[in-house]
Amino acid sequence: MNLDAFATLLCDWCLEVAPGQQVLLVATTLAEPLIAALHRAILSRGAWPLLRLSPPGLAAEFYRMASDAQLDGFPPLELTEVEQIDAYLRIDAPDNTRALAGVDPATITRAARARQAIQEARLERRWCATIWPTPALAQQAAMSTEDYARFLAGALFLDQPDPVAAWDALSNRQAGLVERLQHAREVRIEAEGTDLRLSVEGRTWINSDGRRNMPSGEVFTGPLERSANGYVRFTLPSAPRGVEVEGVELTFVDGEVLAARAARGETYLQEALRTDAGARFLGELGIGTNTGIDRATGHILLDEKIAGTVHLALGRSYPETGGVNASALHWDLICDLRSGGRITLDGESLAIE
Repeated sequence: MNLDAFATLLCDWCLEVAPGQQVLLVATTLAEPLIAALHRAILSRGAWPLLRLSPPGLAAEFYRMASDAQLDGFPPLELTEVEQIDAYLRIDAPDNTRALAGVDPATITRAARARQAIQEARLERRWCATIWPTPALAQQAAMSTEDYARFLAGALFLDQPDPVAAWDALSNRQAGLVERLQHAREVRIEAEGTDLRLSVEGRTWINSDGRRNMPSGEVFTGPLERSANGYVRFTLPSAPRGVEVEGVELTFVDGEVLAARAARGETYLQEALRTDAGARFLGELGIGTNTGIDRATGHILLDEKIAGTVHLALGRSYPETGGVNASALHWDLICDLRSGGRITLDGESLAIE
């Protein structure tokens, strides 16, 4: 993987780093090669790189050792730091994708509720999330580390002569899709085990072209909070916070999840739905468009972008869509429509591959 090209893409396309800005980089030490390239790139743009590197595995230790006060609060300095920065980049680089599998899901959601102010402050800044290819992520995707790095480079368009130009071209293609979706009133999703209707009337569709997530390749909106009716089966597995969840099936009545089950990870699913009042409602409907991601890897950031899939997020809406659902939860769940599924807009089929 070309590290300088990756750092250039993140600085110029995603974060738009400018002189004098403070850019916070958060990652494990496994992402050191990319961090070093970013450090050089940010300095060369006259900005300040702020590095927050931690050894992998500390998250599980926190949940095991934290007191009640630590689970129900946060260090004030962390919020102050986020409020002072101009841009924030999180790099996912785990050494074990199942590190939190033994942690009580109720503990995870409890801490997430307590830290909601920090999350909201981050989202008010220029922010981006990306991935560094580690052996753990490669193993989760059933690939060698070398093959996974090549796959990720393709998903990032780093295998193309000018990655920034490639993302600009995808942005233009997605703009046409957004134009069509913007006039829709009702979206219907149909597949085996799925028949769900959502109202998107009056909501704004967002062209997610890599400026927030890298890689990206999706368009999304916030459906009307009380509009979801029907049932959906999410056919791709999910691993939120390292907990494996598969075969999620949800039934919605007037926007609210009234029935939920999972073939695997049932406890996590039920605890997630109990996060707060907004966790049982949808905050996002997204359509994947990235043809460089052609298979499921077990990582939501990648899998929700697969061309020919849709994803629905339980919990928090993105305000720029017009969505108003508030929650400490935002959990994307993915439905693969490439084998017999379809989306219709006000009764007309939408091609999404």
